[in-house]
Amino acid sequence: MKIPVIKNSLLFLLAVLLMQSVSAQRAPRKRTNQPDTTNPQQQINNNTQPSGYNPYGNIPIRVDTSAVIDDAAKKSLRNDNAFDKSSVSARTPLGYEHLRWDDALFSEKVWREIDLREKINQPFRYEAESDNGSQIFVNMLLKAVNSGEVTAFNPSDDRFTTPMTLAEISQLTVGSADTVARTDVNDPNKVVEYVVTKASFDAKAINKIRIKEEWVFDREASRLFVRILGICPLKTSYLPNGKERGVTPMFWIYYPDLRPTLAKNEVYNPKNMGNGRMTWEELFESRMFSSYIVKSTFENAGNKTIRSVIRDPILALLEGDNIKDKIFNYEQDLWSY
Repeated sequence: MKIPVIKNSLLFLLAVLLMQSVSAQRAPRKRTNQPDTTNPQQQINNNTQPSGYNPYGNIPIRVDTSAVIDDAAKKSLRNDNAFDKSSVSARTPLGYEHLRWDDALFSEKVWREIDLREKINQPFRYEAESDNGSQIFVNMLLKAVNSGEVTAFNPSDDRFTTPMTLAEISQLTVGSADTVARTDVNDPNKVVEYVVTKASFDAKAINKIRIKEEWVFDREASRLFVRILGICPLKTSYLPNGKERGVTPMFWIYYPDLRPTLAKNEVYNPKNMGNGRMTWEELFESRMFSSYIVKSTFENAGNKTIRSVIRDPILALLEGDNIKDKIFNYEQDLWSY
């Protein structure tokens, strides 16, 4: 009697489970995603267009790259010299002699400007290519910055406090992209295409370089040391009549960080292309360039440049020579004969 009751109970339970399964399959599924109620115009404003979206309709857009200069160094596939120069790339600058603060009897900072148009400074504008790239000095600086070898700092502060990004450096050199409409020759009102252009950077347009240095008299060595602290290329601006308006600093580079790069690049020597060539690091350390003082901390409580105090350019140059003589005479006056 118990066995049939158990069988009937199991059959009834199985039938109930089958009915629940069938009803669950027939029930409509709930939507997990809400319908997209975004305005199509809002999608356009949010830059959600496909990659081939053209804001100018059917008018084609062409990117002109003819003005952009490829600054990648092209390596020579053969030895371009009659002798082996493989050791040049392995050069490293000599370390500075340590100067103690307690031994610094005299210390003054000086800002100079190097005019690249002077005859003695012509190696700074030597137009040639090598395995290291362009031999123009400004191009060497930009290559070192773009490759990450050195860090460029904001020109508003010459104490190297604010690093600059590569995008900011690019904005200073080539600027931003510009879209220009090209019209039909026969119909000036008909736009044929839009051309995206980008200006190229001409390193020869940089006529001046500013350097920041410090003169220190070390009483332990009984001599006057000079240490370059920073280098800053200056961009020259002109008036509509072609007259020079002034210069604008582009960026500062900490010179001790730049020394390893300068030690691997040689300076052009018009008299001897062999052993007579020196590196850029040797040129700066040997002071083989012409410059004039534009500012110093010597008797300058207002921290002003010479030109802001003396308007006449000839008198400003003479004041710079006067500062140079004062620093030189300080060392000479310490000796008695």
